[in-house]
Amino acid sequence: MFSNENAKDIGLLIIRLGIGASMLIFHGQEKLTGGPEVWVKIGGSMKMLGIIFLPVFWGFMAALAESIGSVLIMLGILFRPATAILAFTMLIAVLTHMNLSSWAFRPDWKSASHAIEFLVIYTGLFLIGPGRFGVTFKK
Repeated sequence: MFSNENAKDIGLLIIRLGIGASMLIFHGQEKLTGGPEVWVKIGGSMKMLGIIFLPVFWGFMAALAESIGSVLIMLGILFRPATAILAFTMLIAVLTHMNLSSWAFRPDWKSASHAIEFLVIYTGLFLIGPGRFGVTFKK
C-alpha cells in the first residue's frame, strides 16, 4: 500500500500538523493575543540566560515563535529555522519550569515535562527535516 518513503513522509506530515496545531492552539495563540501583560511575564524567563532587559520584546518573540513558527512547521516552510527557534523557546521554558534561577536548586521535572517533550520533538524534527509533503513555491 505505502512504500517506506511515502510512509515516512506521511508520518512526518502527521507529526508536523499535530504538533504545529497543538502548539498554535494551546500555547501560541493565547500568548500572542495576551498582550504586553503576558509578554512581560514570559519574557522575564530570559533571566535564566542572564538577560534581564526588554522582557516585553522577548515575551512577544516567544509568542510569535509559538504561533507563526507552528504555522511554518505545519506548512513545511522555513522548517529548520522554525524548529530551531521553537526548540530554543522550549529550552527556556524547561529552565523556567525547573526553577533553576531560585536560590535552592529544586528541579520540578513534572512541571517541565511538557516543555521537555516539545523540546525533544522540535530537535528531532530539525534533524529529520520536513519530509516531501509541504507547501512549495515554483517559479
